[in-house]
Amino acid sequence: MIRAYNTLDKIDEIFDDGDFNINKWEKYINSFLNNKAHMFKDDLEQYVISGQYSYEEDFLPLLNNVYHHPKLDIVIDNFQKITERLDDKVKQHFKEMDVDIYLYLGLLNGAGWATIIDNRHVILLGIEKILELDWTSIDDMYGLIYHELGHIYHMVYGNLDLNNDSFIYQLYYEGIAMHFEQLLKEDPNYFHQDKNGYLTFCEDCFDMIKTDFKNDLADMDIYNQRYFGDWTNYYGYGDVGYYLGAKFVDHLSFRYDFEQLINLDHETIQKAFEQF
Repeated sequence: MIRAYNTLDKIDEIFDDGDFNINKWEKYINSFLNNKAHMFKDDLEQYVISGQYSYEEDFLPLLNNVYHHPKLDIVIDNFQKITERLDDKVKQHFKEMDVDIYLYLGLLNGAGWATIIDNRHVILLGIEKILELDWTSIDDMYGLIYHELGHIYHMVYGNLDLNNDSFIYQLYYEGIAMHFEQLLKEDPNYFHQDKNGYLTFCEDCFDMIKTDFKNDLADMDIYNQRYFGDWTNYYGYGDVGYYLGAKFVDHLSFRYDFEQLINLDHETIQKAFEQF
């Protein structure tokens, strides 16, 4: 069963006169995620220690921005509308899932984060990133939630290797999640990232994106990669790896059905990428 929790009714407990308080935030997170505040802080810290980001300059302003944001209530309302019958919607297309979805205030860890916490499959929807990206419409929220459900479905019924840090493998599993959300949206050309000409750019530059991704692989790491994440920059656009991943999985889907797609091993994926 899919269960949804809006934790933003506790938002007043996190701020002091509109200023984000990290110590109060820890208590808030730990109250519903069993003392797991450290996982969010550790994720943030890896970017701060890289020297490319500052907590005070890059993170804190966006956290403070949440408290009086004019679209905060819109996101909460859309979250409640979408999740009200979400379990039935998923079961029309796929097998049943047991997952908890939290709308919460994180530390810029991502608009969506599918993970396992205390042996539970969990989706974390970070309000601070959703507001920053302006993924606030009901259509945006559908795409975001469906995408993270795709990752969970891959974990539960497929062969998702969470320890595989290959960028080709990331292209594959993000493509699977894109394919999942497109199936639920019943639109094979749906991309929740489509803002400011994103889809038109990706379609026009598909061959270039594919070639650049292949050529970048030799020297790519989590700090210089330009394909996965809204903060990345590929000729002015972020998240182009999600488009490329969706096209990669489209390529695979001519040979495999969805249940086969989510169970491919790394060797098969590697060979398919070379053909792609």
